[in-house]
Amino acid sequence: MRSDQVKKGMQQAPHRSLFNALGLTKEEMERPLIGIVSSYNEIVPGHMNLDKIVNAVKMGVAMAGGTPIVFPAIAVCDGIAMGHTGMKYSLVTRDLIADSTESMAMAHQFDGLVMVPNCDKNVPGLLMAAARLNIPSIFVSGGPMLAGRVKGEKRSLSSMFEAVGSYAAGTMTAEDVEEFENKVCPTCGSCSGMYTANSMNCLTEGIGMGLQGNGTIPAVYSERIKLAKHAGMKIMELVRDNIRPRDILTKEAFMNALTIDMALGCSTNTMLHIPAIAHEAGVELDVDIANEISERTPNLCHLAPAGHTYMEDLNEAGGVYAVMNELAKKDLLNLDCLTVTGKTVGENIKGVTNRDPETIRPIEHPYSETGGIAVLKGNIAPDSGVVKRSAVVPEMMVHSGPARVFDCEEDAITAIKAGKIVAGDVVVIRYEGPKGGPGMREMLNPTSAIAGMGLGSSVALITDGRFSGASRGASIGHVSPEAAVGGPIALIEEGDIITIDIPNHQMNVEVSDEELAARKEKWQPREPKITTGYLARYTAMVTSGNRGAILEVPKGC
Repeated sequence: MRSDQVKKGMQQAPHRSLFNALGLTKEEMERPLIGIVSSYNEIVPGHMNLDKIVNAVKMGVAMAGGTPIVFPAIAVCDGIAMGHTGMKYSLVTRDLIADSTESMAMAHQFDGLVMVPNCDKNVPGLLMAAARLNIPSIFVSGGPMLAGRVKGEKRSLSSMFEAVGSYAAGTMTAEDVEEFENKVCPTCGSCSGMYTANSMNCLTEGIGMGLQGNGTIPAVYSERIKLAKHAGMKIMELVRDNIRPRDILTKEAFMNALTIDMALGCSTNTMLHIPAIAHEAGVELDVDIANEISERTPNLCHLAPAGHTYMEDLNEAGGVYAVMNELAKKDLLNLDCLTVTGKTVGENIKGVTNRDPETIRPIEHPYSETGGIAVLKGNIAPDSGVVKRSAVVPEMMVHSGPARVFDCEEDAITAIKAGKIVAGDVVVIRYEGPKGGPGMREMLNPTSAIAGMGLGSSVALITDGRFSGASRGASIGHVSPEAAVGGPIALIEEGDIITIDIPNHQMNVEVSDEELAARKEKWQPREPKITTGYLARYTAMVTSGNRGAILEVPKGC
């Protein structure tokens, strides 16, 4: 066992004395040591129940003959961090989480790991750590929130942000907003739509690192506690059989994950996280592959914000496995991939049925014949830009209009709420990329303001930042290269005509190559917005959005 390095032999007597200080018995020291990575805290609604999940995991590990030992991981609530400097610290925590978990696991030589995340950056951060460490690992999340109900209709956090825009437009009263405020987030758990947290938790099932139901069983259901116990028991099998993350996280598994992503209509943030996880597993993924997969993968789900169904509905319909079973009917998945169950994908989904053909469309009757995400290119984004096309209304799939250019999120929001953005406009928000932000902030506030102002079907938004999974509409993010490194998005001027063609994966500004070259000659890089602390180090090391915003040591260091 790995943990023998800190438990066995005369040289390890000092180590054993410290285990004795922890209150561990000789019997406990003779068992495999299982690290339980707890993302519990009291500031993130999706994490406030993780103490109960962790306790259930500990019980499962002990029942199966292991010694559970808990250590923490940090977590940021994207909703609370939204719209101010705090959002600069959201994406960057993904790497802090991966690095700190690596440090703890290597320092203490655990035999296996149970990852207990829930929200946006914890799931990918811990998947990155699992791939990097390659120690037997399994995931069990805290589960999604139940949908709220306002005036008899199911609602979620995206409704809350849009309500603020509606108030600014004069179509909603302060009392209406307060009712939303009190009702849209009624329980603990990750927010109830197919936002980033739920997208990534669902993909832990699809990629083979979580048990059935990990992505969909609501946080408040007792079934979630049972799932955690089973995960605790299952890690002992993985340790015994030496099944490790890189046995599971193969190129074929990542292709499966992207296919399931397209069918579910996941958040565009998955296009940052999947390549980053793959990189840690030694699998290089070009985001361009997303279009190839999308062209052959029907979109089967329209969960909020794309539609009016929620995570609880997906769970009742049969969950991720039911979606996978639909995809398997047309041979769209590799069924031979190994998973943490110890079985293959094909064995896992055998006999699973789709119990609600409205929440999960049968593959013969999809919402669309193509997947939920598209990668766009053109003279604005030579490397790429990403859009959640399943959340774009038909009339905005092809759009042309004048650029309204803003160099930060705050200026764009001020203009939107002041009524300065009109139907047909293309809002451009730049210098918000991984380096320029720094931290690649989410643009949920401006997209929600656009929707709340009644412009969701007539105004597009382009940014080198990113979007919350709660954003909807013609919202194109991850534009690469970003403005901070002189990407063409930095060269767009007020009034330039921008043409977006999502079906043909195109996005261009109607300016000649000669004019763009002349503008580039005049362009000057900006001084970093932050020059101290973690964000300064992050700025120096982070790569572009099309590469998953992974960190690399700068040349010459």
